[in-house]
Amino acid sequence: MDVNVNDGDQYVIGVDFGTLSGRAVVVRVADGAELGAAVHEYAHGVIDRELPGTALRLPPDWALQCPEDWREVLRRAVPAALAASGVDPGKVIGIATDFTACTVLPTTADGTPLCELPDLAGRPHAWPKLWKHHAAQGQADRINAVAHERGEPWIGRYGGRISSEWQYAKALQVLEEDPESYARCARWIEAADWIVWQLAGVETRNTCTAGYKGIYQDGSYPTPDYLAALDPRFADFPATRLEPADGRGLSPLGSRVGGLTEQAAAWTGLPAGIAVAAGNVDAHVTAPAARAVADGRLLAIMGTSTCHVLNSAVLADVPGICGVVDGGITTGAYGYEAGQSAVGDIFAWWLRTGVPAEYHAEAAGRGESLHELLSRKCADQPVGGHGLVALDWMGGNRSVLVDHDLSGIIVGLTLATRPEEVYRALLEATAFGTRVIVEAFEKAGIAITEFIVAGGLKQNALLMQIYADVLRRPVSVATSDQGPALGSAIHAAVAAGAYADVRSAADAMGSVQTAAYTPDDTRADVYDQLFAEYQLLHDTFGGQGLLHRLRRIRNTALAGPRPIRREPGGRRNGADTSTGEPSAEGVLR
Repeated sequence: MDVNVNDGDQYVIGVDFGTLSGRAVVVRVADGAELGAAVHEYAHGVIDRELPGTALRLPPDWALQCPEDWREVLRRAVPAALAASGVDPGKVIGIATDFTACTVLPTTADGTPLCELPDLAGRPHAWPKLWKHHAAQGQADRINAVAHERGEPWIGRYGGRISSEWQYAKALQVLEEDPESYARCARWIEAADWIVWQLAGVETRNTCTAGYKGIYQDGSYPTPDYLAALDPRFADFPATRLEPADGRGLSPLGSRVGGLTEQAAAWTGLPAGIAVAAGNVDAHVTAPAARAVADGRLLAIMGTSTCHVLNSAVLADVPGICGVVDGGITTGAYGYEAGQSAVGDIFAWWLRTGVPAEYHAEAAGRGESLHELLSRKCADQPVGGHGLVALDWMGGNRSVLVDHDLSGIIVGLTLATRPEEVYRALLEATAFGTRVIVEAFEKAGIAITEFIVAGGLKQNALLMQIYADVLRRPVSVATSDQGPALGSAIHAAVAAGAYADVRSAADAMGSVQTAAYTPDDTRADVYDQLFAEYQLLHDTFGGQGLLHRLRRIRNTALAGPRPIRREPGGRRNGADTSTGEPSAEGVLR
């Protein structure tokens, strides 16, 4: 197929696999115009209570997913997006995908997920572990302790701490709690690479997930000696389960890893043989969509969680970041990543648990969402007028403490506190958490020249203004509402040969509204005072064991058998001991 970037009649597909759904977008190669999009909701969503098809109750901090839900995105969202666009499928020249990370799964040698094997379907460790699976914190603590004891050279590239969300902690948990499933695992693979395997029929590993989630630095994974110090059975983990069997190296971002197979063409309605790009992470792939590939442009992808990505010419160890990887975002730069484990999830939690019935009725009467109602009610309150400060750790702390056994705190509550005031305090808490990350970069000598936001939360004007005031810097906003999917489409265009590299493709296909929100000095002065209180809470409760002790007490209390509660729609929680329906504890250990 001849590819000409000036041909306005060529198109690419970007597919973004999120936490609850997958979305596809059809994009014109010449200018990045988005011509059609479709979303498919996962049938199983986040599996965090009960294993599908069983009565096994999952323990606290577990989060799994179903790989068939991901295939359904290819079968449903891609054809629907094509239909909506009116584009002739024969004019599509490439497809690229991105995924949440670290979402990782064990498979057989041919890529079959272990959970799809009849004799393993009832074992929780045979299922994909979603990024927000936080039950491997104990393994992560050991990974970090042994790395520091041995002086492993790579640990500084990850801010001094490997997260429980990442590949090694999750794999070690499988080995220790379900050695049978571990033994049956021939490949331990990021969902970002597994979905590419489904499309192109070839196993690959991309530089992004390998670097940030797989501890791949300077051309190698951690040594067998180090891994054996964790567990002798773990010594060959990279050699036997991470490195592709055909010996191919890592695939650079934007590279063509193969052609679309006949099977995948039948699923998607696209021509067989078109370019399939290397896998990527939903946050990192968004950078070109927001024109955030130049050094110093910090992109915050804000949704259920927030991921912060940044290119720089400088290589430095930044305490508490998620990692720095050569070419991890764009070839030719050191890509830095940091993040917050829960952001939109925190706001959604408050809407579920803290908003009274009359607020729901008022929102319905006005035709508003609850977010719009609460934002309107608190928008005119002077900064600090609620008397509150909160820690944004309801999902643990990803950066800079890297501890998912931490939990949230709200200080200053009184009998006069209103729901909208708590809501605003939670918005502010996430901005304070981002400021901690920004200051960590700057203290390490990594310059930040622009702060850009992408993701669904960019639509909340109150939140964006709070970020501008808290950070004391303008906030730019990505133009596209489908940042990851557009970013994937940009990578597809490069893989298909339409552009020489991701940077040039970003210039043509990406877009951003510069300085959409600017800081107000008066509000920023008060936020400086509140941030000082946030820092006091951060350093106090992040550095001592109260929150850890509370979590241990909770986990112990929940470990015993509990009756199943039937919820509307038949959903169940817990284990029904009267009918002999078991807890997953016996399967996990």
